Amino acid sequence: MATDPDKRTILPHLDFSLKSPSLINPAREPGEPPVSPRVILAFTRPDYHILCRLAKATGPPRYLWDCALHEGSWEGRSITVAGPVLGAPYAVMVLERLIALGAKVVLALGWCGSLQSPIKVGSLVVPTAAVGGDGTSRHYLPQPAQPLPHPELCGLLQEQLKATDLPQYCGPIWTTDAFYRETAEQVRYYQSQGILAVDLELAALFAVGQYRRVAVAGLLAVSDELGELTWRPDFRSPAFRQARREAARVVLTTAAAAAEI
Repeated sequence: MATDPDKRTILPHLDFSLKSPSLINPAREPGEPPVSPRVILAFTRPDYHILCRLAKATGPPRYLWDCALHEGSWEGRSITVAGPVLGAPYAVMVLERLIALGAKVVLALGWCGSLQSPIKVGSLVVPTAAVGGDGTSRHYLPQPAQPLPHPELCGLLQEQLKATDLPQYCGPIWTTDAFYRETAEQVRYYQSQGILAVDLELAALFAVGQYRRVAVAGLLAVSDELGELTWRPDFRSPAFRQARREAARVVLTTAAAAAEI
């Protein structure tokens, strides 16, 4: 029997208490090896491979779902490199399991689109806060709480970034789930609020870090520009490739220096 469209039930949106216990909890499986307390989580496969090469990760990886894990080291400190994790829901699933496996300090490495005209492809952005336009972060933080990186880890990341001559910016970003629904209206609004860039993951990862009391911060390389209300990607440019290489070294150095956090 066909349903009369005028009589369909409209289901209400409900905000449930974040204090309610979860039915499914991340846990280390029997016999499953731990990860290093220091983890770098790469959003893209190319960056994952750069990190593995720099950290001299050898041998076959193991996997959390389709996310590869490799053990390496930097400046005498053990570091787990994980990736790729594209999009907030998947990134959070992996992060939850990494925490269950022993991660204490997590640095995320990814790409972003700039929203401010002066911020060009090849620049680096350290997010100091995130606007949660994703669907995941609100399950970890009560509204209107803002997803934030761990202050000491974020500060350490900014300090390590001073060693590079690349253009660099620190400030808030916007995280969205809908790459193909970034509109001129949204960009204009976030520009007016001083938002620097847009990504797909960090608001959710910051929210998990706050909820689980684990240090999480992130570094983004600018891969495309939206500041003139026209999409200008430049994923193959030498400037972007250099930014990714420099960003990988910075997060590795930060992870090694973060042993006491």
